[in-house]
Amino acid sequence: MGILEKMRLDGKASFVTGGARGIGKAIAQALAEAGSDLALIDIDIEEAEKTAEVIEKKTGKKVIAVQADVTKPEDVEGMMKRIMGEFGHLDAAFCNAGICMNVPAEEMTYEQWKKVIDINLTGVFLTSQAAAKVMLKQGKGSIINTASMSAHIVNVPQPQCSYNASKAGVIQLTKSMAVEFAKRGVRVNSISPGYMATELTLNSESLKPLIEKWNHMAPMGRMGKPEELQSIAVYLAGDTSSFTTGADFVIDGAFTCF
Repeated sequence: MGILEKMRLDGKASFVTGGARGIGKAIAQALAEAGSDLALIDIDIEEAEKTAEVIEKKTGKKVIAVQADVTKPEDVEGMMKRIMGEFGHLDAAFCNAGICMNVPAEEMTYEQWKKVIDINLTGVFLTSQAAAKVMLKQGKGSIINTASMSAHIVNVPQPQCSYNASKAGVIQLTKSMAVEFAKRGVRVNSISPGYMATELTLNSESLKPLIEKWNHMAPMGRMGKPEELQSIAVYLAGDTSSFTTGADFVIDGAFTCF
């Protein structure tokens, strides 16, 4: 069997949180194209259902939409029951749901701080923990968490201390889980995207001045595309990455190199 065949995900089942749009949607599309059945998890169930229908028609794989708030343990538990009821197993989990608030540190309210940390860090913990419980019983599985280049640098000019802190936490959470699970067949890795040109980002009037600044600073002179994260996600979800765990993959067009 050649390397391309080995990278296929046929017979596997995966979930993607925040899968209705943006990075999550791109990753979900890639996993299904590689052969995985899929659960799209999102708090916006209408958008998730639309995305699931498109991916299912395009790939021929079974794709379900599941509504869940990743900050609520009861929602995550219900999400897992639905996934296991539909597929009977779980091979890859892409814990991706996240938000960002640009608020100066001295002005940030406790509620604003807590919302970002709850979704970006606690949500990743709850969903990766839930996936791990299933995978450890199976003796195999791959968990991929979305961190950010913001875990490695302080972004400018926007003030986003809560986001940066949450994503740094995701990387350390990933490494900690990877060490705990290493001898039990479950791998845990993270990806750290740079600035990504999602529809929401590109269509935001408030972000246009920032995008100009980011592109001026970027070595490649542009933002990344969500599709440019697809290959690393498929690699990490599959068996060819069997010796890859505890790693963080920075995909930022060299933005953090200076």
